[in-house]
Amino acid sequence: MQFLPLRRLRVRWVMPVLFLSALLMPAATARADGRDFQARIGNSVVVLTGPWKFHPGDDMRWARPELDDSLWGTMDVTPPEGSYDPITGSSGFSPGWTSRGYPKLIGYAWYRMRVNVQNDTNPGDSPTLALTMPLNFDDAYQVFVNGQLIGQFGDFNEKGVVFYNSQPRGFELPKDIHSGPVVIAIRFWMDPSTPLTNPDVGGMHGPPMLGQASSIDAMLRLEWDAVNRTQVGNLLTITMMVLATVLGLVLFWLDRSDPAYFWLAMASLVNMFMRLIVLVGYYTMILPMGTESFLNDVLFQALGLGLWALFWGYWFRLSRFRRTARLVIGLVCLSSACMALLRPPLFGTVIPVTASAWLLPISLAIKLALGVVVLWIAYQGIRASRGEGLLALPPVLLLICWQYQEELTIIHVPTILRVFGTTTSIGPAAMFLMLTIVSVLMMRRFIRSQREREQWRMEIEQARQVQQVLIPEDLPSVQGFALASEYRPAQQVGGDFFQILPLKNAGVLVAIGDVSGKGMPAAMTVSLLVGTLRTLSEFTTSPREILAGMNVRMLSRTGGGFTTCLILRVEPNGRVVVANAGHLAPYLDGQELEVENGLPLGLTVDTHYPEKEFRLAVGAQLTLLTDGVAEARSAAGELLGFTKTAAMTTKSAEAIAQAAQDFGQEDDITVLTVKRLGMGEEPAIRVATSVLAADLG
Repeated sequence: MQFLPLRRLRVRWVMPVLFLSALLMPAATARADGRDFQARIGNSVVVLTGPWKFHPGDDMRWARPELDDSLWGTMDVTPPEGSYDPITGSSGFSPGWTSRGYPKLIGYAWYRMRVNVQNDTNPGDSPTLALTMPLNFDDAYQVFVNGQLIGQFGDFNEKGVVFYNSQPRGFELPKDIHSGPVVIAIRFWMDPSTPLTNPDVGGMHGPPMLGQASSIDAMLRLEWDAVNRTQVGNLLTITMMVLATVLGLVLFWLDRSDPAYFWLAMASLVNMFMRLIVLVGYYTMILPMGTESFLNDVLFQALGLGLWALFWGYWFRLSRFRRTARLVIGLVCLSSACMALLRPPLFGTVIPVTASAWLLPISLAIKLALGVVVLWIAYQGIRASRGEGLLALPPVLLLICWQYQEELTIIHVPTILRVFGTTTSIGPAAMFLMLTIVSVLMMRRFIRSQREREQWRMEIEQARQVQQVLIPEDLPSVQGFALASEYRPAQQVGGDFFQILPLKNAGVLVAIGDVSGKGMPAAMTVSLLVGTLRTLSEFTTSPREILAGMNVRMLSRTGGGFTTCLILRVEPNGRVVVANAGHLAPYLDGQELEVENGLPLGLTVDTHYPEKEFRLAVGAQLTLLTDGVAEARSAAGELLGFTKTAAMTTKSAEAIAQAAQDFGQEDDITVLTVKRLGMGEEPAIRVATSVLAADLG
């Protein structure tokens, strides 16, 4: 049992449905008495479970009512207690003739039954009787009543039989049949490839029902309702595959650099067509089963699995994957060729039925080889990128469960799920879960790649415009404060940075920092820090939280160096909140403030930055600077030092920077001053650099 045609996912006969008519009409009674099946018909239906007379072969004379069928075998279609369809798991499944003494029977076979109809209705009303056939059967049939053809499912012609996916069908009996003896003869035909799908095939897998036409119509509506319920999962599957196809195409259109998006769309598209073909077969007779089987079993099944293999190969971004891709393509072609030999129109005509003895093992080996390739791809992906690979492992295993459901059944692995009274197979459930997880992973990868791409673009742009990033063109005018800044790089581009950002509820956010090193590498890091700082300030004004966010951003980006940063928030009432990441403490009116230091940015992920609060009185000046001031060195090698630096911090930012530069600049010099003004004083700002100086006061 392998390479199950999707038509076998059809609705199986469920015994409770047979008796749902009791909710609508009085119960029917039926019993066997001798050779005639006693059927008393009122406003109900009779379930013709048998025993039926059965004979393999074909002879149109077997439809005649006078035929002596006493030497025929018997076949009871009553579903055994606890029986269920081995494919779908639905209950009430009656095994076919291949498991009832006719294992090699293909082609034609006949069922016959003599029914003694006792109609309790008024003969003057002349109610029309009808017969409904079971929904589960193999593969086409014609129904004769008293030698007269009353209906068929499938196209019986001189060239052969064209059969379709099974659907509910009911047929009216001749008008002159009201009661009395009735001979029902059913001519069945089964395709030679059908026994390859299931060991229990052949003929009827449930009993026909006889009754008044109105009652039979009610039963047909119940059967169609059962079909609709079983197709809810199929519709959800198709919907999920459509979404996955659209998602893959959209992501590939937005990011052509990752071919995994394209292969996700192609794999989902092929499998969507497979499910759509099955759905069309349930509700229409557009596609004969030969065409449906060729499309799904020969073309789409192996192709779908091969596309999933290509998807996972590109998902893991395996090196030298082209050789593996060629192997996948070769296995897909071989699998499709083998399946073409095992399906109509070749199998049973050009290819003898006995050839299945060696074709089946070959086709199974090829299909298993495709599965091994998928697992090998997953193994290589996990080795190459453990985190990403482990995330993809569950959907890979679900893909194997989905694609190899029938093979798992062969080795007696349970494939039927019963949840809250609903029975389904692991294939559709695994497929649905797999597509859900894959879609989430694809969106996760796309968002992450776009974020990295945007960050990379911003970093390049910031590096190009690093001077504009390092040197604000102006400072904000903040009511109640006088702000001044001096920036004098040691080289053309420095590693110091500062930002003065007004708050929405008044006040100001001040940041100053120093990146170890000089030149463009330091400037690139500065541009990253400044961009991060501005972004974080949109969401929080807490110095501690901003430093924590900048620290996370700087992890693994220090390149062996370090970055110090001091951030403080000054509120209109003079309240100041400060947090420090290894930077020089601020000075308040010439006195160094005691601020607890955290580690510099980018060293460890769990660094904490305590906050300290103090009050900035009216007229008081807060001075922030980088170590380029204290580390200024004279020609004689003398350091300016922290003592002299502290003594200068009551001066203006320009004076402090000029003094350090005159003493002997060796590193970038940055000085910021924040002075609280009294009532009625106008806010003042001053921005100055060695390149650009402007008195904006």
